[in-house]
Amino acid sequence: MGSKADIEWAKQISNVLESFDIKTVSRIASAHKVPLKCYNLIKEYEKENVVFITIAGMSNALSGFTDAQTYCPVIACPPYSDKFGGADLYSSIRMPSGVAPMTVLSPENAALAAAKILGISNHEIQKQIIDFQDKKRKELEEADNNLVNEK
Repeated sequence: MGSKADIEWAKQISNVLESFDIKTVSRIASAHKVPLKCYNLIKEYEKENVVFITIAGMSNALSGFTDAQTYCPVIACPPYSDKFGGADLYSSIRMPSGVAPMTVLSPENAALAAAKILGISNHEIQKQIIDFQDKKRKELEEADNNLVNEK
């Protein structure tokens, strides 16, 4: 994440990933202020089977910087702020050629996207994703049944 202001957002992502038994590591390194540290962290962690989820508000250089330095998937999950009317999101979705982090705005969905990527090669994670999706479907069916039965 780009700063300590992003910690709560990171915790939301970590909680979902941990529910899939996926280990998480959170680090703080601003691509604007400490780019060498960012680079070194990317190179350290890309040695493992990882998906980077970058969290940086305001001017998000972290996501593009990370994606440009690694062959691993990168998911940008910038915290939304009303402060700039959403305009700060442009720094997450407009990237130069050859730089392609995926942008997912919801912490839960960013974690789910990462789990699906990791699940391609891990059958345990695949099973947990299927169970998660089944649970969500059942919740919708139950809500619909409750609504119909209220009448």
